[in-house]
Amino acid sequence: MSTRRTYLSAARIIALVADLFAFVLGLWILMYLLEANRANDLVNFVQHAAQWLAGWSHDLFTFDAEWARVVCGYGLAAVVYLFLGHLVAGRLVRRP
Repeated sequence: MSTRRTYLSAARIIALVADLFAFVLGLWILMYLLEANRANDLVNFVQHAAQWLAGWSHDLFTFDAEWARVVCGYGLAAVVYLFLGHLVAGRLVRRP
């Protein structure tokens, strides 16, 4: 039974981390669209964290409007983190 609890705990942690990553990316999208003050320490931290998390996707699209590039690039990363994180967590929960 101890192994089962270990898998459940690992699944919860993986899902929580995926949710946290998606939250940070979504928060940056919201801050960008609302034109948050980038000189603010919190906004600066969220921006840098989002850039690091979405390093592979933030310049993936070449829309003319910058807001569309931000929403699609960072939004794609958030969706991928959610999908993969919860997929892995679900596999761990179903493990015998």
